[in-house]
Amino acid sequence: MAASLRHGLTPGRLRLFLAVLFLALLIPFAVLVWQTQQQIKWEAFHQYRLLAEELSQRIDSELQRWIAAEEAHSYADYQFLVLTGDPNTSSYVQRSPLATYPVESSIPGLLGYFQVDAEGVFSTPATPDTLDNPERWGLSAEELTQRTSLRDTLLDILSQNQLVQRRRADDKPVSLADEAMSLADTMGLSSSDYSSSVESGAGGLSENADSSWSRDAEMDSTAQTEPTPAASVAQEREIAQAPAQEEYKAKSPPVYAQQAFDNLNSPVFEQRQRSQSDKRLEDLKLQSSFKKENVASKSLSKAAGVSAPAPNRSSRIEQTALVEEVESEAAPGEPAVAAPKVKIFESEVDPLELALLDSGQFVLFRKVWRDGQRIIQGAIIEQNAFIEGAMAQAFQGTALAQMSNMVVAFQGDILQTVSGSIRRGYMDQSDELNGELLHQVRLSAPLGDFQLLWTINRLPAGPGAQVVIWASVILGGVLLLGFIMLYRLGLRQIKLARQQQDFVSAVSHELKTPLTSIRMYGEMLREGWVGEEKKREYYDFIHDESERLSRLIANVLQLARMERNDLKLELKPVGAQALMDMVRSKISSQVERAGFECSYELDPSCADRELHVDADAFVQVIINLVDNAIKFSSKSERKRIEIHARPRGPKSVAWSVRDYGPGVQKSQMKKIFQLFYRSGNELTRETVGTGIGLALVRQLTRAMGGEVDVLNRTPGVEFEVVLS
Repeated sequence: MAASLRHGLTPGRLRLFLAVLFLALLIPFAVLVWQTQQQIKWEAFHQYRLLAEELSQRIDSELQRWIAAEEAHSYADYQFLVLTGDPNTSSYVQRSPLATYPVESSIPGLLGYFQVDAEGVFSTPATPDTLDNPERWGLSAEELTQRTSLRDTLLDILSQNQLVQRRRADDKPVSLADEAMSLADTMGLSSSDYSSSVESGAGGLSENADSSWSRDAEMDSTAQTEPTPAASVAQEREIAQAPAQEEYKAKSPPVYAQQAFDNLNSPVFEQRQRSQSDKRLEDLKLQSSFKKENVASKSLSKAAGVSAPAPNRSSRIEQTALVEEVESEAAPGEPAVAAPKVKIFESEVDPLELALLDSGQFVLFRKVWRDGQRIIQGAIIEQNAFIEGAMAQAFQGTALAQMSNMVVAFQGDILQTVSGSIRRGYMDQSDELNGELLHQVRLSAPLGDFQLLWTINRLPAGPGAQVVIWASVILGGVLLLGFIMLYRLGLRQIKLARQQQDFVSAVSHELKTPLTSIRMYGEMLREGWVGEEKKREYYDFIHDESERLSRLIANVLQLARMERNDLKLELKPVGAQALMDMVRSKISSQVERAGFECSYELDPSCADRELHVDADAFVQVIINLVDNAIKFSSKSERKRIEIHARPRGPKSVAWSVRDYGPGVQKSQMKKIFQLFYRSGNELTRETVGTGIGLALVRQLTRAMGGEVDVLNRTPGVEFEVVLS
């Protein structure tokens, strides 16, 4: 280190060197930690992406199971009464499974079932065809009211969305032209565009269906202008007895009724819905930082945005036995009696379709072909209840809910965002994954317009992340602490090297001065140049300088032994009085020749106490303190040194050496006991010394089991050594 100092090593250069070394180690360490964190983050992302894929498959499978249960319902189930058993042998009539109230369905949010026949007449299995005799159907008045309210709700939703039509207050149905214009206005089309849409939409029917539709439209048009006079008495009675039933029967032209359902999933209808939506998937600013392909992502069953595998969905032919009531012939003057009649026919049932209505509900419907006519059967589903029960609950019960949000969209329109529970994690302080797309998938038909997206709001720590974090913190702390300690050690070595240089200079000066004086006075005495009256003075000066050299050499030798940890003291019990006598004999001549007076005071209460000390080390301690007092108070007005011994505790004795010099600054009180430290500026220092005297005092005192302290007095300073 001394050689380094000679070559110009300074604290500034040491800081620069250590800073460069620290950065050289820190940069690759930080890159390694960052790369490890990125890999763990990437693995955690794909782990949760697999969870999202599994969840989407589970949701889709559950929905398909519900849809399959709905598709299993026969054509007759949409009536209030159905025939069970073999219609050719033994059978009986009972309520339809869809006629239960409250409505029972595995699909969450399903309000009720409905049917729209080929003439646009609305009906629901929740209510019987006639309401004049509820006891006949086993219904109480309260239940009938509730069922009627459900029927009204379903009818209101369908009529509000232009799927069926209520009668006007004058009991006249709306004309086909008016209805066409109304639907055209609703869809944002001109009447000519709508006519073209109707023609193209009806073109999908068979020739028999087309002719049937034409005949029905023609007959219905005639009925609008000229009511049929051949209405039966039973029908008139039914209308008179149950006006509420007719009020809620909705009838619309066949072309309008069927075309309205055809247009639900038409591109024109979807475009109109998109124009009305204010929240679109395209508006989401989603990132795809982890979209790269690798071994983990290749094992996924579905890529983002790809529809799940759709089941085999096709039309089916079923044989249906339907119970119809016909009026039997009655005797003159007696009312006709309705008698049940079983009618067996074949029908073709199309797969279910799903559409979103303008009013916000979903409509799940299918087309049934019977006798060349098309009938619409379906159910109305509440949007929020459906999403909550079918998707949100399944999502919130998984680990995904703790780190992501689920977005439910339909035809690109965002319907609902299901927020997960946010907890703090190791990436909470970073915004780098905000808006990160975790997974995106479409559901299977007929729910293919549904899209589920998962966006990350917080990416939890993956496997091993905590270990990496703690290892990084510990290694970083060790690295930083190590460089701090290395820097402090370097500063200490630089300071020590400088102090050693100062010590060599001081020792050289301390040795050279007395030797020069001894040599000069010795030569004068040898040559006979000094008179008899001066010889005594010269001999005394030579003696004092030799004593000074002895003390200096003793201190240096003692310091060398301490540095080699070779200091061995023999602690023996010595009386306080004996120690005071030894001190007086050793320093009296030194104090007198320096021109000082010295007082020795031993408290009688501690005169008989024995202290376990090394006598030579104790005397050396007191001599160094006296020598220090003489050096720093040589210019004081009062040249006096006081040595006292007072009791301290039951066994200890406090030895004090006081002078009347300038004292010690408070900022230097802790520094004066440091090795090689000398007070004052090197350029202006007037006192001599090597800087090892007080350091030896503290080390020797501690080696004997004592303590040394310094106190400022007015005037002067007092050093106190406590031994026991």
